[in-house]
Amino acid sequence: MTHDRLQRDERHHCEDRERHEQLRDNLAAVHERISRGCAEAGRDPDDVTLVVVTKYFPVSDVLLLHRLGVRHFGENRDQEAAEKFQEVRRLLSGAGEQPPTLHFIGRLQSNKAGHVAGYADVVQSVDRTKLVTGLAKGAHVADRAVQVMLQVSLDGDTARGGVLPEDVDDLADAVAAQGLLSLKGVMAVAPLGADPDECFARLREVADGIRGRHPAAEWISAGMSGDLEAGLRHGATHLRVGSAILGSRPSLL
Repeated sequence: MTHDRLQRDERHHCEDRERHEQLRDNLAAVHERISRGCAEAGRDPDDVTLVVVTKYFPVSDVLLLHRLGVRHFGENRDQEAAEKFQEVRRLLSGAGEQPPTLHFIGRLQSNKAGHVAGYADVVQSVDRTKLVTGLAKGAHVADRAVQVMLQVSLDGDTARGGVLPEDVDDLADAVAAQGLLSLKGVMAVAPLGADPDECFARLREVADGIRGRHPAAEWISAGMSGDLEAGLRHGATHLRVGSAILGSRPSLL
């Protein structure tokens, strides 16, 4: 091995160790926030699933997080997610490890729904029936089940994604009618400038209404890096956390 190659390998090893320590510390801090939030809400932290949002971050970060015990990851861009997690699953399978669960959390175009159904385990952003049709076709082609959450608009602005609360029942029924789609619950993002407690209280009301018709739809995805405590106060079963663990988004070339 040449001297230059040895130096490069040592540098990469150092960078990998530093990143591992950074992710470990950030992850521990988020778990501590979840524990405190659950204690204040009288909840069990074991009932909460942390989904680490790795959009724009490399495969190496996903593997480091997996080594640290993370088993649920979130992505919101179809091409990036498909390529990244094909590689992640290949590498983990080669090492004899079980693959993680991938949540698609971004606004989904109807013409890409079938493709997403071929690799995502959970799609959290279903907000219209055209997506239900596309996901069902893709799940049938891939012969795999897909778990579905309905994204709810909490400010009436569906242009940014989300079904209106008054239209949720029809959309839930459409998902439930598809054999390979499993209706699991609801997801929402607190609008900018809004009180997250008020938003997530409204989301919980919507979730309770859906459960009255579909008892298995027990999940509530609410709360991100800045407002996860509010999500926990209002029954969130899933938290979508990115920057608090991974840091600032990397520069895109």
